[in-house]
Amino acid sequence: MANPVQAVFTASRDDTTVVNIGPSHPATHGTVQIIAELDAEKVVRTDVHCGYLHRGFEKECEDHTWHNLIPYVDRLNYCSALINNFAYCDAVEQLMGIEITPRTKYLRTLLAEYNRVADHLTCVAAQLMELGALTAFLYLVTVRDSMYEHLAALTGARVTYSYGRIGGLAFDVPAGWFKRLEEILGEYEQYIERVHGLVDRNRIFIDRMRNVGVISTKDALHWGFTGPILRSTGVPRDLRKDTPYLAYGELDFDVPVGINGDNYDRYYVRMREMDESVYMVRQLLEMIPEGPIMVDDRRCVFPDKALVYTEIESLINHFKLVMEGPVVPAGDIYLAHEGANGELGFYIVSTGDGQPHKVHVRSPSFVHMGGVHTMLNGYQLADIVTTFGSVNMIGGECDR
Repeated sequence: MANPVQAVFTASRDDTTVVNIGPSHPATHGTVQIIAELDAEKVVRTDVHCGYLHRGFEKECEDHTWHNLIPYVDRLNYCSALINNFAYCDAVEQLMGIEITPRTKYLRTLLAEYNRVADHLTCVAAQLMELGALTAFLYLVTVRDSMYEHLAALTGARVTYSYGRIGGLAFDVPAGWFKRLEEILGEYEQYIERVHGLVDRNRIFIDRMRNVGVISTKDALHWGFTGPILRSTGVPRDLRKDTPYLAYGELDFDVPVGINGDNYDRYYVRMREMDESVYMVRQLLEMIPEGPIMVDDRRCVFPDKALVYTEIESLINHFKLVMEGPVVPAGDIYLAHEGANGELGFYIVSTGDGQPHKVHVRSPSFVHMGGVHTMLNGYQLADIVTTFGSVNMIGGECDR
């Protein structure tokens, strides 16, 4: 019986070899399989399969209330779960006609940018490690771990935060949290300067990154690429600038772009984006007002416990929200935020019940996997790891 892989992907020449890279290869993030045709060490062509995590995210959402599926959203891009939280909650709030409080608006913006830095640190650190730059990896992961512990002190979880709520946030910022934030931002600047000094003009790093994994603006747009990959080709496309949401319209920040669309440009764009995010966080620290973090709307917000214990209307309200979920008016909406890897969009459909009829996510990693082969073909076998690392594929948001 013929090998099913070989039947689909066969060598185009007699002197080439077809090999499987992954899905168990460490650099392919567990689930990804890259079928490559090689001419010695040169990659002739590739076929990339994102594989399965068997989460069934979109179908699973149809069997839970609008509130209870928030933890499933966390696990899409688990490197920046807060951005997932806020994008989903924003979509539901728009469908319900809810306007969040000013404090929540600024806090969500600050936390989204803070989490974006953690995501980019993870991506760049992993890519540098795969190139053998272990010292730079340790510097970046040191900062990221400080951020992880800091976010855990806020949300109660280390990676999958589940901090967003329809109508606001789970709870307010604890005492001393902003002070620790300023300390970590100083730590970030100290370590990021060291990384720039170690790798930016390092001959090995430049030879492995520059003019490798090139994608043109035309091809990036053709395959639907967004985020740092598209911006590395010179396109200043950023939803935070183009269609401002939350508090982004009030902030001063630049959109870093590259020139060649190669691995070096994608590294450069992410490094610059982290600086811009830190700059935004510092602006937001001066702008956050006092006030409530949840709207006063019984359709989606649980009553205060003191009222639940003493007032029958609040007790009934509480039980109905738990058992039936928030009642979202019938309709549909598509809403997108600028995720760490690109456009993160949610298309939700409500029939007027406490459970969604449909939740579809436009996840950047899934879209990028459709065109990543264009960045691998024509380069060396060793470049596959480097280029694939620059894409920052997150398996949780690829799964369907």
